[in-house]
Amino acid sequence: MKEGLGDVRVQSQEELKELIKKSQAGDKEAQEILVKSNIGLVTSVVKKFLNRGHEYEDLFQIGCIGLIKAINNFDTSYDVKFSTYAVPMILGEIKRFIRDDGIIKVSRSIKETAKKVKFAKEKLAKEYGREATIEEIAKELCITTEEVVLSIDSMTAPEYLYDTIHQDDGAAVLLIDKVSEDKDYGEDIIDKVALKEVIQNLEPRDRQVIFLRYFKDLTQSQIAEVLGISQVQVSRIEKRVLNYLKKAME
Repeated sequence: MKEGLGDVRVQSQEELKELIKKSQAGDKEAQEILVKSNIGLVTSVVKKFLNRGHEYEDLFQIGCIGLIKAINNFDTSYDVKFSTYAVPMILGEIKRFIRDDGIIKVSRSIKETAKKVKFAKEKLAKEYGREATIEEIAKELCITTEEVVLSIDSMTAPEYLYDTIHQDDGAAVLLIDKVSEDKDYGEDIIDKVALKEVIQNLEPRDRQVIFLRYFKDLTQSQIAEVLGISQVQVSRIEKRVLNYLKKAME
């Protein structure tokens, strides 16, 4: 599939849903229109993966596969924009391709820091009888709290819509299968995947505040102490970022 497909626009959500239904029923013309009108999504996603050892055209083709899968699997009864569903699908397809090819790698320095953080967490947990805070780990290793958070993130494996979640009578059940068969659960998964992508694009400090506040359950005062800023600043950052996330997910 070539990028130069021309400027084709779908005028309304009703028209979009009708085209998706036709495409899923085997209408190739409808599929072509949908691909052309959403090709900008593929281009935008591919740009995030340039300079990683792959040709742009190769990544573009993989992204188009993700877009077509999104068209084939999208449930028009979802109360969610098609682009909100398609972007994670395109991202997942490209990430899976790069991951399987072994191109995405965490830098050696971050890997070393991650190892030290792991050992420090275990050591401090034994000493304190509880899980150590980000600040305590940073102090133990004489590094910044941001380096600790970054190393912890590097040890977290990404989730993909095409990952196998369990075996059903010998047949692999993929995450996307659950999205298709369970509308309420599927919509929740889609929103979480889309939200994860939005959070990853935040500024480092904004991302830290959200990570510590909502993934580590720290209070604003605790976050202020970890980051070396005031509780008022944390409150302002949190409010601003939440407003941004809300608008980004609309």
